[in-house]
Amino acid sequence: MLLVLTNYIVLAVAISLFTSCNHINWFFWVIAGFLALYNFFNIRRNREEYTRVVIISYITGIILLFGVAFYWITSQNC
Repeated sequence: MLLVLTNYIVLAVAISLFTSCNHINWFFWVIAGFLALYNFFNIRRNREEYTRVVIISYITGIILLFGVAFYWITSQNC
């Protein structure tokens, strides 16, 4: 669950720093891309730790993370 927690912290900071009401800075996408690479290599390196239940919870966490990011970006008061 550390990977999911890391994703939430990194993207929460990135969203708060690099988004505004109607604009997403290009550096936000750079951070999201590096986070995706980190996730890929972390799962690949520690494959024996990721069981079926952990992978399902990880995918659910990623989906919720996109929902939170979308909500946070679109609901800011200008």
